[in-house]
Amino acid sequence: MDKRKAAAIFLAVLAALLYAASMPFSKLLLIEVEPTFLASFLYLGAGVGIGILYVFGKVRKREHEVKLTSKDLPYTVGMIVLDIAAPILLMAGLTSAASSNASLLGNFEIVATSILAMLVFREKISARLWAAIALITAASILLSFEDLSAFRFSNGSLFILGATVCWGLENNCTRKLSSKNTYQIVTLKGIFSGLGSFLVALIQGEHLPAARFVLYAMFLGFLAYGFSIFLYIRAQKELGAAKTSAYYAVAPFAGAFLSFLILKEPIGSSYCAALSIMLAGSVLVVVDTMIRNHSHLHTHTFVHIHDGKIHMHTIEHSHEHTHLVEDHTHLHHH
Repeated sequence: MDKRKAAAIFLAVLAALLYAASMPFSKLLLIEVEPTFLASFLYLGAGVGIGILYVFGKVRKREHEVKLTSKDLPYTVGMIVLDIAAPILLMAGLTSAASSNASLLGNFEIVATSILAMLVFREKISARLWAAIALITAASILLSFEDLSAFRFSNGSLFILGATVCWGLENNCTRKLSSKNTYQIVTLKGIFSGLGSFLVALIQGEHLPAARFVLYAMFLGFLAYGFSIFLYIRAQKELGAAKTSAYYAVAPFAGAFLSFLILKEPIGSSYCAALSIMLAGSVLVVVDTMIRNHSHLHTHTFVHIHDGKIHMHTIEHSHEHTHLVEDHTHLHHH
């Protein structure tokens, strides 16, 4: 393995670990910062941080700049509105749900994104991805039960699942903008989603936290949301989208591990079962992301002469191929 590829793998894994840290550290910040304000400062930190990288760094020279136009307005507005709702739901869920559960439940975003892409944009879902959707959904249901004996759902888990559905729809909006400048999109969604959440927090009557906690939240948002995207894109340039997504798939499991490490959350039998099911589903997603089957149509024309006349026969057949995909796009909400 050459040094450039090794460095790109390191960046992809680091991007995943930075995002994974958002769950346990957000849980800690919720002690001092109310949920909607925390969602606001996380996104503002991402938007301001990436905006600074874009303006003062050398990003402009590396990134092909295709600006947003009026045709992109519906998807841009949809992206921002959903990015206001999703983190508010997530932070509300984190106030009562375990951070480790929240990390794994984040995988339900794959289900929401895939189903909405099929229903709204008529995208096809492979058999492998359907199997992954079934496994991830089953694990999410298991994680969402507060009391298995009484079949009672956890309100915190339901809020988190609501957040993943919002991000699933947001992913589909962002996909329509994927040809535009990445840093412009991240800066826009960070600043405007953050300001939108800020207004919602004021309307709800939440109290502004101390300045140092605002800075902590913005710094976490920059690292876990903004800089994570920056590293992800840098890795993608060397590895391709599919391989980068595969390395990034460690994020939910790293988040769960960090939750146990930092917050000392207990491990229950239902969590272990859900973890195993979720891991199997995630492996199928990675395989489906990196491998595609497609058919090539071949046409063979035969010419022969019979009774002085020229006759032509055409035979068509197809071959199915399985191959590694380098340019498949897998979107992440942050």
